[in-house]
Amino acid sequence: MIAGAGPVTRPGERATVRLRDGGPEESPRYAPEWLQLREGADATARAQDLLDPLRIRLANLPGRPGGLVVHDLGCGTGSMGRWLAPRLDGAQHWVLHDRDPYLLHFAAVASPRSAADGSRVTVEARRGDVSRLTPDALAGASLVTASALLDVLTREEVETLADACAGAGCPALLTLSVAGRVELTPEDPLDAEITEAFNAHQRRTGLLGPDAATVACEAFSERGATVRLHPSPWRLGPEQAALTEQWLRGWVGAAVEQRPELSGPAERYLSARLAACAAGTLRVTVHHTDLLALPGPRGGAA
Repeated sequence: MIAGAGPVTRPGERATVRLRDGGPEESPRYAPEWLQLREGADATARAQDLLDPLRIRLANLPGRPGGLVVHDLGCGTGSMGRWLAPRLDGAQHWVLHDRDPYLLHFAAVASPRSAADGSRVTVEARRGDVSRLTPDALAGASLVTASALLDVLTREEVETLADACAGAGCPALLTLSVAGRVELTPEDPLDAEITEAFNAHQRRTGLLGPDAATVACEAFSERGATVRLHPSPWRLGPEQAALTEQWLRGWVGAAVEQRPELSGPAERYLSARLAACAAGTLRVTVHHTDLLALPGPRGGAA
């Protein structure tokens, strides 16, 4: 599983969050329990300050009979739609993209039915690999959204995404990309070493990990978009103990996978951190970055 992206698996269970085919025996998937566990923290963290410029752009789009058409890439259980659709006015049609048919079904069933002004929200599901998106797939799109997606893409795949959005002439709101920085209180001498090993694990096999927001900013800017970046940190305390516990297990586990020599110290570290979490004395800030790309005039710079 991608480090820090989900709960530790049970014996005999294999969880992955990869977007690429791993062979016919594998079905890449986010653990739905993890997606549900993190939904509240995600909703609180997403950058509200990016919504006003997005609303202004959407309000100035040419009128469409069916209202806004929003493509949600790697939709998972549909948390982005549940967060964003009720914050936008007007009728909306959400196109949900994911490789996992189970998650697509969950997202469609649990999607919101009304916009901020009470207008109707409808959905459809499309199964496919979002890393191979084309402008044709986004024909007629008003907006592209994604959550916790950019950091599990390669540079080439981010450029493919930027090409598709530029070709469709639509804005992109891409939230909760890992930023490579974590703050734990109280501090521990091993914090920095675990963070460094985790970040290296995130970058394995060419994935962008904590470089994702910077690379995406460059890619969209090069294609004429105006790009805004805004911090969107998780701030986890006693009320988020279940999420903190699972995040810790994945975070430390990934660091050890990257650097096996950390195994002994990391085991003691994790035990102490989990005890502090259970006691309600641990605070964690996991930094993320949200990105809003507003396309420039067709064929010109922003």
